Amino acid sequence: MDNSTVRAVNRLTTRWAAQVPAGDAGTVFTAAGVWPLLALLADGSGEQVPAGDAGTVFTAAGVWPLLALLADGSGGPARAELAEALGIPAEAAAEGARDLLAGLAGVRGLEAATGLWTKAGLPLRESWSAKLPAGARGLLTGDEDTDRKTLDGWASDRTGGLIDRMPVALPQGAEEVKLVLASALVLRLRWEEPFREVPGRAGQGPWSGRNLGRLSRTTASLDEVRVAQGTAGAVTVLELAGTEDVDVHLLLGGPAAPAGGVLGTGIAAVTGTVPSVTGSSLPDGDPGPGLTIRTEDSFRPQPLLRIDTVAFSLRAEHDLLDHAPLFGLGTAGDADYGHFPGISPQPLAIGSAQQSVLARFHAAGFEAAAVTAIGPRAGGAAPRTKYRARRAEVRFDRPFGFLAVHRSSRLVLAAGWVAEPDTVAG
Repeated sequence: MDNSTVRAVNRLTTRWAAQVPAGDAGTVFTAAGVWPLLALLADGSGEQVPAGDAGTVFTAAGVWPLLALLADGSGGPARAELAEALGIPAEAAAEGARDLLAGLAGVRGLEAATGLWTKAGLPLRESWSAKLPAGARGLLTGDEDTDRKTLDGWASDRTGGLIDRMPVALPQGAEEVKLVLASALVLRLRWEEPFREVPGRAGQGPWSGRNLGRLSRTTASLDEVRVAQGTAGAVTVLELAGTEDVDVHLLLGGPAAPAGGVLGTGIAAVTGTVPSVTGSSLPDGDPGPGLTIRTEDSFRPQPLLRIDTVAFSLRAEHDLLDHAPLFGLGTAGDADYGHFPGISPQPLAIGSAQQSVLARFHAAGFEAAAVTAIGPRAGGAAPRTKYRARRAEVRFDRPFGFLAVHRSSRLVLAAGWVAEPDTVAG
């Protein structure tokens, strides 16, 4: 993937992360799925994102390609707004969308797909449709039940049943959707070193007394953990390697640190925007949130890092039009005007833009899935000698963030905030 495209998607991820409310019950998001769609629209043309009480997930990686495709066909003020949301010129949006989707297709453990459905009789500009990435093509019949079955079937098939409904409204009459542009992302990875499940009660913090799905493992590398400084103060970043091309990073800030600040610092640390200090270079004591390092007598010279975290499952639905400025869709949603002359000679405005996302973190691995749809309408034997060895322990026993990151490009595929971990019967 082109570095400029990666930076642009990560920029949208960071902006989205910055708006996660401090008291959120759980959030997961991925910018990469949205960005490509925005880019296609533009080439032809700080609100808070609330989270549900049960937790929420979202992916900018699923939105960016769609916005990019829209940008490619947009005009007027909508074109400028989409370009701002994308972080690249509208003229480069279609190429950026194709580059991103091609790059995602080459990531082991990740499956990506796009689809386009148009109302019968809606003419498309060949100059726009010729730039679309390969994917499903279909017609909307205007019959809600028939179209719903088709679109839901595509979402379920492309996510292996993890998401069984296309997140798009299908109103009739004047509000009828003329076009559906969708992306689907599915990420599945297994840990190089699986965790042990150690269910038990949390001893302290906001989860105290609850029976949690605790996960534990020990590794010989202190450098899997590091500490970065950001607007939210110190943030502990733990890297968990997957067996494929993607790693997951857990992010822990101070007890009062806002979610958006912790996520923003974490994204900057894993992408190299801000420096961080690895565990082997950190001093003894408590150098980061949830992190303790000490040097002690040992029968082994190797350092040890003990990891104690929790399993979690998150699912969310997002109406992107509730936060239209973030995605460059403010003007594009005004049905009094046509904003996409590069897509069709018929005037079009955005009538629906939604995303369904889930994420699961467990002893064996991690998985995430997202389906994003935008609907324009009209208008990862002991020696006997004693040694002095370093021992570190990192505990995630209060709300924390996480990132799923493509190892070679540093593209953030998914991100989230966990406030409610999985519980087990006690």
